[in-house]
Amino acid sequence: MKQEYTITVYTENHIGLLNRIAIIFSRRKINIDSLNTSPSEIEGIHRFTIVIDETEEVVHKLVRQIEKQVEVLKAYYNTPEEIVWQEMALYKVPTDEIAEKVKVERLLRQYGARAVVIRKDYTVFEATGHREETDKLVEVLAPYGLIEFVRTARVAIIKASKGFHDKLKEFEEAEPGEEVIENEYLSQREALFPDTGY
Repeated sequence: MKQEYTITVYTENHIGLLNRIAIIFSRRKINIDSLNTSPSEIEGIHRFTIVIDETEEVVHKLVRQIEKQVEVLKAYYNTPEEIVWQEMALYKVPTDEIAEKVKVERLLRQYGARAVVIRKDYTVFEATGHREETDKLVEVLAPYGLIEFVRTARVAIIKASKGFHDKLKEFEEAEPGEEVIENEYLSQREALFPDTGY
């Protein structure tokens, strides 16, 4: 049965990796609902947060395939209950509507929105929350002349995770497994044939 999963990928920051990861999804005809990349808590290590709607079996195979990429250190997948997550949204509305109608200002406070830009012709508000919350504010502001709306990709932290520092220590202490050996082989092959595609 399909459900929402958040995939977290720790990687080295190399050119072309995002494209190769995206190809893994497109080959399987899986739509990415949300994709975010950012630095992680460790210098030089980046973190991808990918949201998809799929069965656990498919997600498990995807994560294993992602981990075979040379620059990928580790990938995890989690259900919404196993993570803490947020999205940020920006809303542009006519300033005169906000100034004249106290109800709108009350609604914005109710949804935790705050003004980030106030101009004579428009005001931009920012709100953070789950998708249902940011979508609800779109519905609320639509009758008051919502001009523009944009939402970021998901950012998420795994509840049970102690951070990637511990995982790196585990990698250093563990004997190289089959996948690590395969990655070392691929890395050597890339060094020998940098532009051939082999």
